[in-house]
Amino acid sequence: MPIMYNTGEWFKVRPDYYRKVELDAPDWPMDLDLEYMQVVAAPYGGPLAAIRDPLKLVPVKGSSRPMIRIFDTTGRETGHVLWNHGKLIAMGWSDTEELICVQENAKVFVYDMFGIEKESYTFGDEASVTKILEAKVFQSSVGTGVAVLTTSGRVFLKHNSNKTERKLPDIPNSHVDCTCWEIVTEGRNSYCLLGREREIIKLFPGETVGTIKDNLFEKPHDRIIKISVSYNHQHLALYTNTGLLWLGSVDMRQKYCEFDTGRKDLPQQIEWIMNTDNTESDAVVISYPSFLLIVNRNADRSDFPHDPSMFLVAEMDGVRIITQSSHEMIQRLPKCVENIFAVNSQEPASYLFEAQKKFEEKSYKSDEYLSMCRDKIGLSVNQCIEAASYEFCTETQKSLLRTANFGKGFIHGHNPDEYMRIMRILRVLNTLRHEKIAMPLTFKQFSHLNPEVILSRLVFRKHYAVAIQVAKHLSLPESWILEHWAYHKVMNDHNDNEVARRITEKFKNPSVEGISFCNIAEKAHQNGRDELAIKLLELEPRASLQVPLLLKMRKFDRAVASATQSGDTELITTVLLEIKMNMMLTNLQMTIRDHPLALSMYKKIMRDTNRAALYGICNGVDDQKAIAEYHFENAIESEGLESNLSLIGNSYTQGRCPVEAELCAETSRMLKLQKTLSSKHNIDFNGLSIHNTISNLLKLGDLKEAEKIKNDYKVPDRRFWWLRILAMAEFSNWDQLEKFAKSKKSPIGYEPFVEVCLKHQNKVEAQKYIPRCRETRKVHWYMQTELFETAIDCAYEQRDLHSLYELKKKDSILNDHNLLDKLLKSIAQLESRK
Repeated sequence: MPIMYNTGEWFKVRPDYYRKVELDAPDWPMDLDLEYMQVVAAPYGGPLAAIRDPLKLVPVKGSSRPMIRIFDTTGRETGHVLWNHGKLIAMGWSDTEELICVQENAKVFVYDMFGIEKESYTFGDEASVTKILEAKVFQSSVGTGVAVLTTSGRVFLKHNSNKTERKLPDIPNSHVDCTCWEIVTEGRNSYCLLGREREIIKLFPGETVGTIKDNLFEKPHDRIIKISVSYNHQHLALYTNTGLLWLGSVDMRQKYCEFDTGRKDLPQQIEWIMNTDNTESDAVVISYPSFLLIVNRNADRSDFPHDPSMFLVAEMDGVRIITQSSHEMIQRLPKCVENIFAVNSQEPASYLFEAQKKFEEKSYKSDEYLSMCRDKIGLSVNQCIEAASYEFCTETQKSLLRTANFGKGFIHGHNPDEYMRIMRILRVLNTLRHEKIAMPLTFKQFSHLNPEVILSRLVFRKHYAVAIQVAKHLSLPESWILEHWAYHKVMNDHNDNEVARRITEKFKNPSVEGISFCNIAEKAHQNGRDELAIKLLELEPRASLQVPLLLKMRKFDRAVASATQSGDTELITTVLLEIKMNMMLTNLQMTIRDHPLALSMYKKIMRDTNRAALYGICNGVDDQKAIAEYHFENAIESEGLESNLSLIGNSYTQGRCPVEAELCAETSRMLKLQKTLSSKHNIDFNGLSIHNTISNLLKLGDLKEAEKIKNDYKVPDRRFWWLRILAMAEFSNWDQLEKFAKSKKSPIGYEPFVEVCLKHQNKVEAQKYIPRCRETRKVHWYMQTELFETAIDCAYEQRDLHSLYELKKKDSILNDHNLLDKLLKSIAQLESRK
């Protein structure tokens, strides 16, 4: 079925179709002529760098000093580098879009796409002394590497700037010069292929000398002048001075074809066209002045006239061609696109596409075309979705997606996730391909880089609004993008209030999570804008993030206030220790005196580490209570409490602590009294409590002095009675104990009398006081004194069945039949009355 649609740029290199895709034409500055320039372009639609070719004669305009100019794909200049170093040997781009420049003395400079120097490193003394002849920038498994060929014929390579350089094996028979060379990456290793006359030399790390491969060509030639390795480092192309082209595997064990181009002029570049459907490659593009040649594995060709100055950029799914007036991409045609749009295509997807067109025209033929693909409608829909992802033309994308949407309506339970995913990605890709963004990525490149890398490249180009919208569209976090935007504002907008206001407005959106104002404030501090940093820190709700930066900025008063408000004692301690190391003691005291929590924490720290400093800060804030506590602790440690009590008491009085002051006065009187008592009785009373002092006096029989202390220090009667009872029982003064019990009514009852008698194993004396105990406790005490008969009578009178049952468990009652009978009768009588 013929469908003439979007096929004007297709061409066939049997047996496959290829196409040229028109990208946005670059608008170069008027003073830039690519014919006289050396140009290197970054893959994935990245920037390109151009410098005047020293081998070509051109009128000098302006300064004669070399200048590297950096552009995006639309010809807009993003930066430049005034090259004031040594002789520039080679340039190339890293996988992070950094420009790598190698100069003659083996020193490497790295710049970003705005011409700002990022770092520099060297290849070592040997390469520096012998000078660099040529250099290559290549992609390794651990980053972007650089290889250099010295004038002495040695090859050195570094896999990235952090790795040490490696010297590759010697070139055998090195008296003959090499005509071309290339770096191949294989797993974690990289090696070098050199062309010399009619042979290829392989320099593999770890070997002592390189290996030679010859007799690759069947037809006669003088020397190999070009080597090209495919993007995936799996295929190899060799070109001779007689125009012969050899295509094969990179290990040279498999030969695809040998093709005679019939051209005598030297090619400018040779690049492999990687397939869009897989990671293989079937053809190469060879650029000559004003001519472009495509040759595939089957030795078929296609050629085009072209601009005299063109530069090829190898991509993972094609080759970009940059000229003075155009920007194109050559791709192998995706199979799904060919199925739909090829002339006389009989594929189901082609019928579905035509059915949708007729449906829009309200033609009955729509049903006829639909019937031709109904059995494979699912496959047709998937091919339309896939084909849309490969298209650059937005109208073609819409047509294919409309077709897929039309077709999935005839599939029961169709899952639309893939349809929605491709549609979202296409919206992003179309945005990236816009001339203002200038990132002409393909769907395959987008999938390989992943959205996070795309967002980071947008942010680096300062397309913050687009990056945020892309993140929202793909449901990715946007907070880090806003942080980078804030960094940009901090570094470029010098109005502190305006910057703080705009940042606050952007970050107050509740959908934005994970924003740290401290990171932005730190960036402001690094740029010498401390006032802005403080304004931003005030917006940070987490004190644990605020405080470290405030300390770094030496804003100690704000750090103390923030830590105190948080209530985090560990944070407060950290702040205090940091301030203590960086401030004089008097200034520290003035800083924390208005923050009670910080002040108390500092006192605690000083109490454990520096007591003198503690007194100084207490005296500085006139904290008499703390001063009293300081003197008290010193007196305890120095065993000079008695001599310091008046000083401690005065401090408590000045600190309006009357209770503590009174206790100091009473303690002072007690200590003096204890000295007198110690002399009187030849016993050490010093340091005893009032309780122990009275107890000792009672044991010594000095009742008069004990009663005096009781009255002076308001000891309760209950405690005093207990002390007298214990003292008399300890010395077995049972007669005095009985007289004391009869002297007046006991404030503590008479059970203590029973207890002390039983404690000293005097049951007879204990029996005297049981009748005066509480009725509810009499049975218990009769049992303790083994007056079981009396206990039975008492329990019976009180109708206490529980106590009777407890008595029943006693062995003494069980062995006495009379008591047991009496107990059982009492239990029976009480139970009968229930």
